[in-house]
Amino acid sequence: MTEVSEHPPSTPSWVDLGTPDIDATVEFYGTLFGWEAAEGENAAETGGYRLATLRGKPVAGLMPLMEEGQRPAWSTYVSVEDADAVAGKARDAGGQVVAEPMDVMDLGRMALFTDPTGAFFGIWQPRTFPGAAIVNEPATLTWNELNTRDPDAARGFYTSVFGWDARDFDMGGGPDYVTWHRAGEDRSVGGMMDMRGRVPDEVPANWLVYFAVDDTDATVAKARELGANVAVEPMDIPDVGRFAVLTDPHGAAFAVIQNASQ
Repeated sequence: MTEVSEHPPSTPSWVDLGTPDIDATVEFYGTLFGWEAAEGENAAETGGYRLATLRGKPVAGLMPLMEEGQRPAWSTYVSVEDADAVAGKARDAGGQVVAEPMDVMDLGRMALFTDPTGAFFGIWQPRTFPGAAIVNEPATLTWNELNTRDPDAARGFYTSVFGWDARDFDMGGGPDYVTWHRAGEDRSVGGMMDMRGRVPDEVPANWLVYFAVDDTDATVAKARELGANVAVEPMDIPDVGRFAVLTDPHGAAFAVIQNASQ
C-alpha cells in the first residue's frame, strides 16, 4: 500500500469529478474501483461534494455539476504553499482565472484556472486536508497528464507557475512525450502529450487523470459492462505499462494503467 500524509508543493495532490448524476457516478466508480462515497454530513454547505474513499481514506472527490452546460470532467489540483501567490503567477503567465483563491472551510485554500492552451486545472493550499491519502496503487491516482495542442506555450506557462522542468522522453516515433519535474529533481510529477494528430479536434485541451489498476484489460471489460466507452483500447508502453482511456457513462474521460513494475 502507498499511503501518504502530505504532498510536496508543485505536486499534483488531488483529483475530483464533476458529474450530472452523483448517485449513478458513485455506483459506477464504486463498482469499478471499490470506492465508497457516502453523502457528507455537511452536504448543503459543500454543494453535495463527496469524498471517494478506499480503506476509509480519501482518494478522489465527486460533485454535482455547478453550472448548466458544464461538461462532465475530471480535474487535477496541484499542491502549493501560497494559493494567492501562485494565482498571481498564473495570471502573469497568461492563464485565465476561473475562480479566485478562496477558503474551503478549514480544509485549505483553492483557485481554478485555464492555462494559455485551454486546459483547466486547480491549485490547493492544504490546511487540515492535504489531498489524496493513498496513491500509486490499484484504484488510486497514479499519474496526471496534460494533453495540449500547444506544448511550447504549456512549457513556458507551467515552468513560470510551478517551477517545473520539462524533459523530453523518446517514445520511439512521433513527437516526444514530456515529463514534468520539480526543479532539480529526477522523479517526475506528471506528463504532457501533444494532441495534434492523435486526438479528435473536438476534444479540448485537458489534464487527463490516470488510475492504477491490477489488470488493464479486465478493468476495461468491467467498465464496458458498467456503461463506459473506450476511447483508447488497451495498449502497451514499453517499460511503462499497459494503459487505456475510457469515458464514464456521463462522458468524463479518465485513464487506467497497469504499471510495468506490477
